Amino acid sequence: MSIPTPTRQVERPAIEVRGLEKSFKQVNVLRGVDLEVTRGSIFALLGSNGAGKTTVVRILSTLLRADAGTARVNGFDVATQAADVRESISLTGQFAAVDEILSGRENLILVARLRHLKDPGAIADDLLRRFSLTEAATRRVATYSGGMRRRLDIAMSLIGDPPVIFLDEPTTGLDPQARIEVWHAVKELAEGGTTVLLTTQHLDEAEQLADRIAILHEGRIIVHGTLAELKRLLPPAQVEYVEKQPTLEDVFLALVSAGTTKEQR
Repeated sequence: MSIPTPTRQVERPAIEVRGLEKSFKQVNVLRGVDLEVTRGSIFALLGSNGAGKTTVVRILSTLLRADAGTARVNGFDVATQAADVRESISLTGQFAAVDEILSGRENLILVARLRHLKDPGAIADDLLRRFSLTEAATRRVATYSGGMRRRLDIAMSLIGDPPVIFLDEPTTGLDPQARIEVWHAVKELAEGGTTVLLTTQHLDEAEQLADRIAILHEGRIIVHGTLAELKRLLPPAQVEYVEKQPTLEDVFLALVSAGTTKEQR
């Protein structure tokens, strides 16, 4: 008698988007966006100002309703299961939403209490350690550097252990050192199993952080893949005295230029 082979279940992506459209009056911001984000990965949505990155994040976080298309986050439909989606996510905007009068530890304890979690002090201390803020725990946030405030902001968004986190241009206005501090924090999130969807217009940020990258241009995803896959879209490097491999900036500018030319035809 043969023994049936167990059926292997394929894990669904953390985020699934199909044909997403959104217009504001006569402006078509999203014109059929498709993307998938694997669980526990960092996915960078790259685009210029006005490309529609924040609109995608607002729809996925249930803050905005799409005109057409479907989107699921952590298995839940953003239109019909909004409450379940909100319990599965955390959203960090472009500017740190921290109380400068309170200390870093007090900010974390406040959020933990608002979410009715047990032992908010222990939760705060764990996050302070994870984000290298223990020494500054009792200092007022007004004395923190930009990078420290952003790290605290991300730490606050993790209270309750959401499986998916949206980071909308998280290093806006930060100096180079502060940006590197935030990059380390984001990498640690993914290493701990959190799915991260990151929007950015900084090409080096996507290059440093992302497992997969999608370029959003004029409301559409014009290309997506790993950094290596995107680099292969350009001609091979020409060897003269030194070999120059294409950077993500080369890929982005070439593809956006090509996409604009096609739209004008």
